[in-house]
Amino acid sequence: MDKKSKVNRALLAIIILLIVVCVVAGMLAFPKIRAALSNKAPTDTTSAASAVITTLEKSRAYQYDNMEIMKLTIEYPEVTLTNNPDAAQRINEQIELQVGAHTKSADELYQEAIEAYDDLQKEGFPFHPWEAYLKFQVTYNAHGLLSLYIDRYVYQGGAHGNTLRSSATWDLAQGVLRTLDSFYEPGFDYQSLILEAILKQAQDNMAQDPYLYFEEYQDSIKECFNQRSFYLAPDGLVIYYQQYEIAPYSTGIAEFTIPNL
Repeated sequence: MDKKSKVNRALLAIIILLIVVCVVAGMLAFPKIRAALSNKAPTDTTSAASAVITTLEKSRAYQYDNMEIMKLTIEYPEVTLTNNPDAAQRINEQIELQVGAHTKSADELYQEAIEAYDDLQKEGFPFHPWEAYLKFQVTYNAHGLLSLYIDRYVYQGGAHGNTLRSSATWDLAQGVLRTLDSFYEPGFDYQSLILEAILKQAQDNMAQDPYLYFEEYQDSIKECFNQRSFYLAPDGLVIYYQQYEIAPYSTGIAEFTIPNL
């Protein structure tokens, strides 16, 4: 074997080794994959793989001038952790804070609805009842993690209402919120990885429907990326964008799923 062939084989071996290292690093970056590889059972007896979720509902009809001018509906979860009631209480307290804040916001919106009703009555125009809706949707409840998103929908008598989404992911062992960076190894450039996957999905989606996003969607995806706009799902990490950030109203809230691998 000549010297040139030996050098080529050595270079090929190094390239293969680098590819293997990159693949393993990517797999270790996501917690579910890392947990599967370690295959270790939890030693903390107070931790739980999943929580018991009970869906509760609150509703109120706001009356004025002998008619219902606004309706409030709230659907939210109550979390039970039999072996860890303290963690469950911490999670429920955070949920209740949001429910309380939305109820207070609805009371303020009701005052605006009264003013709008009076103005329309004076001008002889019909009034369409307003609506305030808050819904918590659990998306993941396993492997010691509870994840959900919260949609706040408000209709104020126009052509359509508007929805604002937020989300939360809790560690069931401690009852504390998890941030996006906590799901990746320290120093790992997860944001570039996520944006690359989102841009590829968006490009594929636009090939199917060229009016799905705004023309400048690629720049908007990067500019509007929010570290807090995520939740977990069985098939991976979901990143979402608010209405009008990267797409028209007809598209709704744009979601992109980053698979576990």
